[in-house]
Amino acid sequence: MSTPRVPGAGDRIELPCGESIGLSELDMGMREFDCACGSTHALVMDVHPPARFLPEFLVDVLRETVETTDEAEELGTVHLMGIVLEEFPDAVVAEDVSEDGDIGCGLVWITDFDARRLHEIVVELIVDLMEHAVSHANDEDTITEFEAEMREFDVSEFVDVYRAERDLEGEHDTAV
Repeated sequence: MSTPRVPGAGDRIELPCGESIGLSELDMGMREFDCACGSTHALVMDVHPPARFLPEFLVDVLRETVETTDEAEELGTVHLMGIVLEEFPDAVVAEDVSEDGDIGCGLVWITDFDARRLHEIVVELIVDLMEHAVSHANDEDTITEFEAEMREFDVSEFVDVYRAERDLEGEHDTAV
């Protein structure tokens, strides 16, 4: 697990727990950090790929089917974290850090959850999105099949397997 580089330096972000962290303590390779409050907080940056949470094939399907309403041409980490922020507004802090050239990104999200719990939440929310989309299908067989598959889908087990198959400690979230 990454730990912050230089405690107390630079502009600060107020965390959901009430503590704060200096912008200079963040770097693109961080996925979570231990906080003075005693908890571990997940850190996500807009430059982190959505494949940090979801398999590439699913990201591709979502990009083909989900229309974005912002300037982004395709669904990305910004949208995934927007869904999390909407669902857990008191547990996520979003910060525009585009003016800080040392970090290397534009947006940062820090959560009350550790990286693994955040991963579970993202998967749960995407499954909910998919269930909602399938519920509008005009094909009862498709709806029934999807619902049956989702009853067998274990989010926690999926996250365990996915995280074991990925290099989530490296800067590029690549497959092991």
